[in-house]
Amino acid sequence: MSIIGGFSTKILILSIAAVTIIAFSAFSMYSYKTQEVDKKVKSFLESHQYQWRDMNVPEVDGQLLYDIIIENGYTRALEIGTSTGHSGTWIAWALSRTGGKLITIEIDERRYSQALNNFKEAGLAEYIDAWLADAHELVPKLEGPFDFVFIDADKEWYTNYAEAVIPKLEPGGCIAAHNVYSPGRSRWGRRSGTSEYYEFMLEQEEFETSLLSDSQSGVSVSYKKK
Repeated sequence: MSIIGGFSTKILILSIAAVTIIAFSAFSMYSYKTQEVDKKVKSFLESHQYQWRDMNVPEVDGQLLYDIIIENGYTRALEIGTSTGHSGTWIAWALSRTGGKLITIEIDERRYSQALNNFKEAGLAEYIDAWLADAHELVPKLEGPFDFVFIDADKEWYTNYAEAVIPKLEPGGCIAAHNVYSPGRSRWGRRSGTSEYYEFMLEQEEFETSLLSDSQSGVSVSYKKK
């Protein structure tokens, strides 16, 4: 082997070693941050376990949203109806692992302020862009694209929200909606706006729609075909 050839080989080996060290360091920092976020969020959820009223989702549905995002690697999420931040906490927690961010919209100033405090306490504020706004006006104006949308706002407007976000949803993306019931059934024993929404989504040929829960909370999921 020539001196020049040997020198080039050493440079190559050193370069590979340097890249490996940098990658390992970055991974270690990511793992440490992930662990810290997990620890803080778990502590927050445990300490607030029995405080989520005021139009928030139950824990089982929060876990469902988290699982959908993790399993599909979604990174660009939109939530319509923040309330005081329970569902947003689960969504943002998942996005902290996928490298994503959440846009969430709430019209009520008191709930919005409480949600901001909760997001900060949970250590998730950097993963959330929270808006105090009327979703009727804001959602159609959002550019997107999104790969995950969660609807949990005024029930009679669900179909309108879906019509606004469908063009902005990427293939493979998901629209999840809360308090959705099959046609002819509702929690109150009468036809509701969410059952109309469910029928509307079933009619969309580019989506595969199903009810993951048709019980008290009722969660529907619609995946946009790739």
